[in-house]
Amino acid sequence: MTLTHTKEHDELRSTLRRLLADKAPSAAVRRWMESGEGYDPALWRQLAGQLGLMGIAVPEEYGGSGGGAVELGVVLEELGMVLLPSPYFATVALAGQALTASGDAAAKARWLPRIAAGELTATVAVAEENGSWGIEEVAVTATRVDDESWAVSGTKMFVLDGATAGLLLVVAGTDAGPGLFAVEGGVAGVARTPLDTFDPTRRQARIDFDRAPAVRVGPAGDAAAYLRTVLDLAAVALASEQVGGAQACLDVAVEYAKTRVQFERPIGSFQAVKHACADMLLAVEAARSAAHHAASVAAGESAREPAELPAELPTAAALAAAYCAGTYTHVAKQNIQIHGGIGYTWEHDAHLHLRRAKTSEQLLGAPAAHRARLADLVGI
Repeated sequence: MTLTHTKEHDELRSTLRRLLADKAPSAAVRRWMESGEGYDPALWRQLAGQLGLMGIAVPEEYGGSGGGAVELGVVLEELGMVLLPSPYFATVALAGQALTASGDAAAKARWLPRIAAGELTATVAVAEENGSWGIEEVAVTATRVDDESWAVSGTKMFVLDGATAGLLLVVAGTDAGPGLFAVEGGVAGVARTPLDTFDPTRRQARIDFDRAPAVRVGPAGDAAAYLRTVLDLAAVALASEQVGGAQACLDVAVEYAKTRVQFERPIGSFQAVKHACADMLLAVEAARSAAHHAASVAAGESAREPAELPAELPTAAALAAAYCAGTYTHVAKQNIQIHGGIGYTWEHDAHLHLRRAKTSEQLLGAPAAHRARLADLVGI
């Protein structure tokens, strides 16, 4: 295992950073987050066609580049820095990784090539009406119709890009235990309702299923272990995105401290501001270490079946999820504090990062839930 990035990773990062600086400045991000689609389809096609980002963690036999969690983490750090509104996290980090880890050859052949080509957006519906992300508390049900078909009924909340996704992967309960079920967009029995969210850069939806036709994805019977792995992989990806957002807040805060003058001195020369920036730096670097370690652990999973996954992934994922979420929120708040009054205004981007940080805290489960799970895993 290595926690260092290769020259190829650095080239991917620099190429993507240059493209986003040109194509996704703050004004464009604000325009897209207020648009009907919620993202720029032209940029989406460019990211898929020119950079191959939709297939970054998809095996080569399914049209991807054969990368994994480390490469995906590099991409998500950069997207998190600019708060790019897009269905990338839902499609690639959630649905794409769920399909890749499923061990279901038919499902992978059916949907992964379209995801890798940027032709299909997808998402995973986990959270219940009560807001729980726990696999053990699934209320949505799936009943068998015939040997290959199922019917899904119930309600899922906070589904990322759920109003527009072309493929819905739904966590539902069966008589044998929870499983994952694919519902194609546009089928009967699916009602999607966009939600008003605190973070305008990331769309969420409520989805009601009324015997919606579905096919099973992944292991038969009780698939709880596989589903926990899917959530662990998603948590690792989210941690990388949170590190990117935290780094952006740190960069902006330090630059402002250098240029903002009070009492004929840059405010960065005041000890209190120096200490705040130093604390932010330490927190971001620690979060980056946690995220990179978790991605390195997850990178070893691509060639394994769910039953063979090592015990280290749940621990690394829970640690990264809890720490990176708290770090992003802390640094986003400190960024606003250093900017003073202007940081609270709608015109400044500081509050957009705080909104993303606070909503990301609850995505896939609150930090307290991850800390409790970590404590259980290590026997505390």
